Amino acid sequence: MPATRKQRTARGTSGRESSRAKGWRTSDEYELELRRERGREEISRIESLGDRRAPFGAYRVSSASAETYVVEIRSLDEPVNSCGCPDHQANGLGTCKHVEGVLQRLRNRRGAARALRAGNPRTELFFDRREGRPAVWWRVRRGRCNQAERIVEAACSEDGYLLGTPVRTLARILETLRTLAPAARAGVGVSRYLEDWQAGERDRAADRRARRSLERDLEAGKPALDLLRVPLYPYQQQGVMHLAFTRRAILADEMGLGKTIQAIAACELLARRGGVSRVLVVAPASLKGEWAEQIGAFTDRSVNLVNGPPRARRTHYRQPAFFHLVNYEQVRQDVEVLNELLAPEVVILDEAQRIKNWRTITARQIKRLRSRYAFVLTGTPLENRIDDVYSIAQFLDPALFGALFRFNREFYVLDDRGRPAGYRNLDVMHRRLQPVMLRRRKEEVEGELPGRSDSNHFVRLAPEQEELYEVHQAKVARLVAIARRRPLRKQEFERLQRALACMRMACDTPFILDRRTRVAPKLDELQKLLEELLAGTSSKAVVFSEWERMLILARERSARIVPDPAWHTGSTPQKKRREEIRRFKTDPNCRILFSTDSGGVGLNLQAADVVINLDLPWSPARLEQRIARVWRKHQRRHVRVFNLVSEGTIEQRMIGTLMHKQQLAESVIDGRDGAATVPLSSGRAALIERVEALTAIEQRPDPGLVQRQATPPAGNLEALLEQALGETFVELRRHDETGHGPAILVIAKATDSATREVVERCVHAAGETPQPQIEVVDAPTWRVIERLVQAGVLQIGVDGTPMAQDDEHLARQRERAARAAQALETAKRRQAMARLLAGGGFEPEAQAPIRDAFDRVVECLQVLSGADVDAKDSQIDRAGIVAGYELPEAFSACHESLTRGEASVDVQHCLTVGEHALAAAAKALDNARR
Repeated sequence: MPATRKQRTARGTSGRESSRAKGWRTSDEYELELRRERGREEISRIESLGDRRAPFGAYRVSSASAETYVVEIRSLDEPVNSCGCPDHQANGLGTCKHVEGVLQRLRNRRGAARALRAGNPRTELFFDRREGRPAVWWRVRRGRCNQAERIVEAACSEDGYLLGTPVRTLARILETLRTLAPAARAGVGVSRYLEDWQAGERDRAADRRARRSLERDLEAGKPALDLLRVPLYPYQQQGVMHLAFTRRAILADEMGLGKTIQAIAACELLARRGGVSRVLVVAPASLKGEWAEQIGAFTDRSVNLVNGPPRARRTHYRQPAFFHLVNYEQVRQDVEVLNELLAPEVVILDEAQRIKNWRTITARQIKRLRSRYAFVLTGTPLENRIDDVYSIAQFLDPALFGALFRFNREFYVLDDRGRPAGYRNLDVMHRRLQPVMLRRRKEEVEGELPGRSDSNHFVRLAPEQEELYEVHQAKVARLVAIARRRPLRKQEFERLQRALACMRMACDTPFILDRRTRVAPKLDELQKLLEELLAGTSSKAVVFSEWERMLILARERSARIVPDPAWHTGSTPQKKRREEIRRFKTDPNCRILFSTDSGGVGLNLQAADVVINLDLPWSPARLEQRIARVWRKHQRRHVRVFNLVSEGTIEQRMIGTLMHKQQLAESVIDGRDGAATVPLSSGRAALIERVEALTAIEQRPDPGLVQRQATPPAGNLEALLEQALGETFVELRRHDETGHGPAILVIAKATDSATREVVERCVHAAGETPQPQIEVVDAPTWRVIERLVQAGVLQIGVDGTPMAQDDEHLARQRERAARAAQALETAKRRQAMARLLAGGGFEPEAQAPIRDAFDRVVECLQVLSGADVDAKDSQIDRAGIVAGYELPEAFSACHESLTRGEASVDVQHCLTVGEHALAAAAKALDNARR
């Protein structure tokens, strides 16, 4: 007779493991106790599904998050129960909070002890998720076997698992049981989840047969994949079959190889063979139009481009289209409606790195989408950390890497305190990904692609750049010296990030930080390149920079070469962006496209054959994203890539950092170099090492301990004041208006004669012309002045000093517009800082500047309305209405999440909302000025 479950040791419940958690290193017993606790606290409703064998049977269970699952209870003390939740599928514990919630409720019932002694009266066939195969749970008091039990026993091994091929054996058992009378087969129960597994196995077997048949047709020269209006290349045909027949798969082709067209063709194949009729495409908002164009160009399928507020979107989801195009922000709000009204059969995630952070709300909501097929399209499944891959794989199959605690144990090197110290088993990770992920690099299909050449052009800094660069490098050195002694405080860490960003900006041009200094040696090099590359040829160039102000100067410099270039930045309205891209593609006289990284994702720019990077991004994936806009499938010309790098600076040292990140990605995604282990420094050590490596700062005495210079060096005034006054300096404000002289207001913690003397020296050293009027005010006094201004008692005059309120309406309007413009400019700077941090992998640190940007946008609109109340005390309507001005619908939700400091804030989503909010505020300001 087969052994009962009680005769086998349940994995993870032996009690020998420590129940304590050390950082990321937790025991199975600890994880079990965690689920028991959550079962006590988070289960809101348990409903019996009418099984008379209570307490054994099925229950519908709801948690506090409103998610509902069916739980099957077959034992009150063994981990053999079932649940449909993702955690039960992945954790390998044989339980979850839903199961534990039901068990605790049952144990508290009267008669529980008697039920435990009696045991389950039925033998049950179920799917054992711990072992990943069908199993048998024998009733505890067996006595004599009935006929149904004998059928099951004959097909089982001694340890209770099915003999032979499980799917065939199970099919034979169920077929034989169906021949028995209902009373005879009542002694054996079959789990609904086992039936789901059986159906999935049948589908997978059918997919394998269909794929082999299709491959034979292709080998015989039949047009078996003649699916679109254009022929597919052989590697694209393989991609189509991978998506269609793997069902839930990642297509991680390097950018430019046509992931979009392969996904469209896979949907067409499923429509013809499997009857698929509803496809949901989730893409960044800026790429929905691109998808609509591609679908229209290659197929005759109908397209529903979803826009508008939530109520209007409900109508969209009911439209009988084949492709439904939505963006990630819409899914965040509409996931339940999408599952209910649209019920997609295929879900396609484009640029799926948007869900790489499993902590974000966007990632969690996307993973709630239900569909039979799921296609993940990303050229960069790993950008910074191996957690990126884990999060994306979770969407496809929660069991692929198991629960997060198992992933951490398997793929991280953990120190004695359970903190991550490195990566390991990367070769194992690569092998586990292989069944679901298809990855091709351009060199693998280089016979079908034109060539590409890359070159770095090193440029010397101008004296003005060197001075500004050194000012911010000194700030970094001072903060690194502090970090060697103790962890940096939040404000210090933010200052460090700002200083690093300013060093990178100084490598391009001081104009990004100070509009009066327009020197930019890189643009001299750009001018030479454009003259050489475009003169007498039909070539077109895409010029990238992270900073719009750098592109403004570049456009001015190139006016003589190409008078009317195209423009694509985050501040450009969506409709205008599409017009500019179309003009660049179709107009032979439009030879240059200037773009920030908003044009580095998803666009097809094969009309160009030159890519010029005015600066290098933190991430190698982002650099390749830029280049792949041009060097991609259907590009018929050799592509030349030029990187302009400031010599001897943080930019030149970033090249090595980019190569290291690329090596990590290749180890996991491409399985290159056979690397199985990669060291990972601890947080504080990694910070110091990385900053020192990038900035060439050597270990030396804290510069803050060195006596300040009597006369600071020439340079940007704000930087000079911060260097000369140190912690005493608070803020610099400028006021300049036609008909009045310039004025400078310095807000400081001290206003004695020595402080004023230092301020005057800094103004002189900065070369301020004409000589401005200088005022120094201490911070408490300035706060009082601001409150009086907000109350309408005082008005800030054009000379920067308070003046009595007059009755001239025009003067008040002008003053409000000036204040609003100042708030908006601050918002733009903070938004740019947040983009920079997020792009460098510092998403948690980017939250503070995003929140500041949101607050300044609110302040801008309030000032324009005349309300003049503090932004943090404002009431923001749920529809995004602030002081009568309309902001993006998601603004209020993002603002609330940022203000509360939620750990799950979706930084990328907030950045997108912030861009739209800035555009709305800028429009309101323009209207006010008119």
